[in-house]
Amino acid sequence: MKKKIVNIEDKIKKSLDTIRPSLQADGGDIEFIDFNKKTGVVKVSLIGHCAHCPMSQITLKEGVEAILKKEVPGVKSVINN
Repeated sequence: MKKKIVNIEDKIKKSLDTIRPSLQADGGDIEFIDFNKKTGVVKVSLIGHCAHCPMSQITLKEGVEAILKKEVPGVKSVINN
């Protein structure tokens, strides 16, 4: 039986899908933009209320980045594009 090879971007998107409901509950959302394999940087776009929320940087670093670093090997940081 062959092992299914999963693209790292697919792993990132799947993790973002688990985070999304929390953001949507506050009127926001998150969109995957890009992943740089060399630097380990994930670019996302915070949208809706999240885009202008004063707590968005904390949400991004202590929430989204922490989860992605834990769940997706190779992710080093997350930035809002």
